[in-house]
Amino acid sequence: MKSRLKSVGEHGSYIFRHNLKITQLGKSGQIDEAIKVFQQMTHQNTVTHNSMISVYAKNGRISDARQLFDGMPHRNIVSWNSMIAAYLHNDMVEEARRLFDKMPARDLYSWTLMITCYTRNGKLAKAKDLFNLLPYKWNPVCWNALVAGYVKNRQFDEARRLFDEMPAKDLVSWNSMLSGYTRNGEMRLGLQFFEEMAERDVVSWNLMVDGFVEVSDLNSAWQFFEKIPNPNTVSWVTMLCGFARFGKIAEARRLFDQMPVRNVVAWNAMIAAYVQNCQVDEAISLFMEMPEKNSISYTTVINGYVRMGKLDEARQLLNQMPYRNVAAQTAMISGYVQNKRMDDAREIFGQISTRDVVCWNTMIAGYALCGRMDEALQLFKQMAKKDIVSWNTMITGYAQVGKMDAAIKIFEEMKEKNIVSWNSLISGLTQNGSYLDALKSFMLMGHKGHKPDQSTLACGLSACAHLAALQLGVQLHQLVMKSGYATDLFVSNALITMYSKCGSISSAELLFKDIDCFDAVSWNSLIAAYALNGNGREALKLFQKMEVEGVAPDEVTFVGILSACSHAGLINQGLKLFQSMVKAYKIGPLAEHYACMVDLLGRAGRLEEAFQLVREMKIKANAGIWGALLGACRIHGNLELAKFAAEQLLELEPHKTSNYVLLSNMQAEMGRWDEVARVRRLMKERGAEKQPGWSWIELQNRVQAFLSEDPAQPRAVELCNLLRSLTAHMGNTAEMPLECF
Repeated sequence: MKSRLKSVGEHGSYIFRHNLKITQLGKSGQIDEAIKVFQQMTHQNTVTHNSMISVYAKNGRISDARQLFDGMPHRNIVSWNSMIAAYLHNDMVEEARRLFDKMPARDLYSWTLMITCYTRNGKLAKAKDLFNLLPYKWNPVCWNALVAGYVKNRQFDEARRLFDEMPAKDLVSWNSMLSGYTRNGEMRLGLQFFEEMAERDVVSWNLMVDGFVEVSDLNSAWQFFEKIPNPNTVSWVTMLCGFARFGKIAEARRLFDQMPVRNVVAWNAMIAAYVQNCQVDEAISLFMEMPEKNSISYTTVINGYVRMGKLDEARQLLNQMPYRNVAAQTAMISGYVQNKRMDDAREIFGQISTRDVVCWNTMIAGYALCGRMDEALQLFKQMAKKDIVSWNTMITGYAQVGKMDAAIKIFEEMKEKNIVSWNSLISGLTQNGSYLDALKSFMLMGHKGHKPDQSTLACGLSACAHLAALQLGVQLHQLVMKSGYATDLFVSNALITMYSKCGSISSAELLFKDIDCFDAVSWNSLIAAYALNGNGREALKLFQKMEVEGVAPDEVTFVGILSACSHAGLINQGLKLFQSMVKAYKIGPLAEHYACMVDLLGRAGRLEEAFQLVREMKIKANAGIWGALLGACRIHGNLELAKFAAEQLLELEPHKTSNYVLLSNMQAEMGRWDEVARVRRLMKERGAEKQPGWSWIELQNRVQAFLSEDPAQPRAVELCNLLRSLTAHMGNTAEMPLECF
């Protein structure tokens, strides 16, 4: 009998030890090790299966969790709750509800889980309906879950009404209500509620400290921290993180050194503080001193190495980890992505057995950043669970490589879209020259109930600027005022550019004067506006004022001011500014600066100087430079230099028709018909086709576009007949005597 009891005891001890090990491995992210332990167990019980379900769920392998659940020989209520919790952890509300409805029996925890599942996903009405079905409402647990859901979704009045109706409240009830205020920045209401609390614990005090940190009131946070009767590690870490967030790293370290007890969370918080404030060497030094490290410790330091660009050291530390988790591996992937080392990133990605959505998104973003959209799409299709970031990354990636049809297709396939989705589409259309489509998408976004933010407005204004659609631009300006973005510098600069490109320079000047705090982009926008509208001397005055104000000009500033000098014929001023850019401001000339200088000298007829400048450049001449020289040669009739410039230009842009046409016309003007024929043959051989011209007019708040020889134009015949009539009328009036007018 004793031997039998001993055998049973050993058997139970064996199962208990292995169940505990599975749970511990799962918590540390070592899912493969947990699976090995599970599979190698000679005896398993229901707890074993329940533990493994939780491990799968917490590591994102929800299908494996469900497969294990379905294959269980015996299920208890914990099994059902574990599977519902798995769905809750992965935001799979409908699956959780279907399982909840199938439960043979439910306990209070089952109801709480399902209510929480609804509230976390913003489905408050369904949560309330379920709460009303609750057979026993005397226990505060479910009440607390519903209160927490309301406050999380900022429905404070409803939360307080429910809180006041509670038949019995515990400390969790009070803290749930308090957390709603503090975590949503409602510190006035939070402080008032805190003072009403009949009983408080350290969690209550920590919520107040954290709330004040979140609203950037560090003084109040410190005052509350000092009043905590018995601060715990969370109290100290919360205050430490508050100091670190606002760059008070010395105060954070002082607090760390004063801590009576430091656990691994405290060490990690201090290391993270150093990394966030770019004191990576200090972080590494502290990491070396740690008595005990966990995966977060390693991940934080790997992130620090990545920030410093020390990828080899980061990889070495990753290899030293006792067990690698997906967060550390994703940090390493992120470092490789930032440096466009996608093959190295893919190698790490291939080593991860259980990938979370952040890991997938990081890889997809990396391929998109490098323009490798085929590989990005391949990964995107392989993702079992995509979030909105996955979709938005694909839209942005396709837009960056000019594949707007693919970007639109991805956008249209999205079930749910947020403001970033719309901005990615509108920005992509604008960047790729589809300005009308960008404005149409802007309008459609409003019809779908999404309010534009500063990025949307700036893109819309940019589209108006390129179309010179002043009426639409003015309407967007009014929308800016109504939306509260009038003081946003990003939007203000876009407005200056819009008005200047639409020819309303006075409006651009007024906007510039209304800006409280300029940046270089503001000055550049108005300088470019003057350049575009031929006000070279005004551009020079503004540039001089910019220097007086102590704002350092950048590369863009000099492109604008040199262009202004070129258009206004201010040769000497332009040459002096170019020298000043190089010698005084130590800005190396870009191709755009050289193009401006070639244009400046070319317009003045100083073609040899312009050509000499091109030959002495330290950078390779681009199409803009050769195009400026060719245009100057056309004006001043220098056919030989034009021919050389055209040859260089045709090498760079073999399919651009206008280059062939310009050279052909110059040859024709000189009567060199053989050369004209040669250029036309060359154009045909290289497959250069004339792009159809298009124009537009803004009428009754709409941009009407007209494409040359467009058969789709609904009134094409009528328009052609009217054009012929007007042409004939113009011919007749030209022959009338002057006194007829």
